[in-house]
Amino acid sequence: MSTTIERPAPARAPARPRLAVVRRPWLLGPACAALLVVSVAVATTVGPSTLGPTDALAVAWSRLTGAESGLTLLQEGIVWDLRLPRAVLAAVCGAGLALVGVVLQSLLRNPLADPYVLGVSSGASSGAVAVAVLGLGAGTLGLASGAFVGAVVSFGLVLALGLLAGGTPDRMVLAGVAATQLFSALTSFIVYTAADAETTRGVMFWLLGSLSSSTWDDVVLCGVVVALGAAVCWAAAGTLDAFMFGHDAAATLGVPVTAVRVGLLVVTALMTAVVVSTCGAIGFVGLVLPHAARAVVGTGHRALVPTATVLGAIFLVWVDTAARVVIAPQELPVGVATALVGVPAFVVILLRRRSRP
Repeated sequence: MSTTIERPAPARAPARPRLAVVRRPWLLGPACAALLVVSVAVATTVGPSTLGPTDALAVAWSRLTGAESGLTLLQEGIVWDLRLPRAVLAAVCGAGLALVGVVLQSLLRNPLADPYVLGVSSGASSGAVAVAVLGLGAGTLGLASGAFVGAVVSFGLVLALGLLAGGTPDRMVLAGVAATQLFSALTSFIVYTAADAETTRGVMFWLLGSLSSSTWDDVVLCGVVVALGAAVCWAAAGTLDAFMFGHDAAATLGVPVTAVRVGLLVVTALMTAVVVSTCGAIGFVGLVLPHAARAVVGTGHRALVPTATVLGAIFLVWVDTAARVVIAPQELPVGVATALVGVPAFVVILLRRRSRP
């Protein structure tokens, strides 16, 4: 009587994340770009005056080429000086925040990471409050400049703490949480002890996110920084793909993990600092839009970086437009509007991720 001994099946190696391949990227890119242009043009027409998207495009073409727009000087001023810089700045800030979210979620391997995980927003808030309430640097520093200084100081503190603690992703997150609490407490202390009611109201409205004082100078500053940051992040797309398999796997592939991580963190922190110093704290863009972009093009960063950038720009243009009219004649802070839209969207994303096998 013979017996058969069954050998146990060899254990399967854990599945590694696979990089999705984008289908028809030649069609997706132009479509997103066209949608962004249309969104900006439509956003400039929303308001009490009767202007159409073609009028906005005519004014822009007139200012760039010197041709006649066919509109009155008042209508041209409404488009060029008020609405168009605001719409373009919303697009630039949304693009920057979404791009930062993509990079941080890849570097820290944390799907909940967003641009404010490094404490940059809290530092910018403290810098702005120090200028507006205490008058530090008044005359040489404006509100935006003070916010930028505070954001850079906050990031420097986070980077120093994270590196001293070992430089691992979880330590960087913990350092960011500590800096966020520190600068939030400092901001509240300054406001409650040194600000009057009117100043407190203005500062708090700005901290909730506002694009009401947008200028072309803001557009140029943010546009240059975000464009350079996008170029750096797109050039590092292959490295970000390697980080998806873990830092040890990236190191075996020849990636200088520490140097790349610190360099990309510096780039993302500078982008966040410029955006926050210009339009205040706007949340959920860097948290939700990367997930939405992955649902469209997959996880490969060569396509994910530009897609998330454009989707973030379109998203913030429409949210800011809605914030201007939803409680007219008053204006809803854009940070509140992004939270009202972003929280339900993020709940849907969480439920979809849970339902996957």
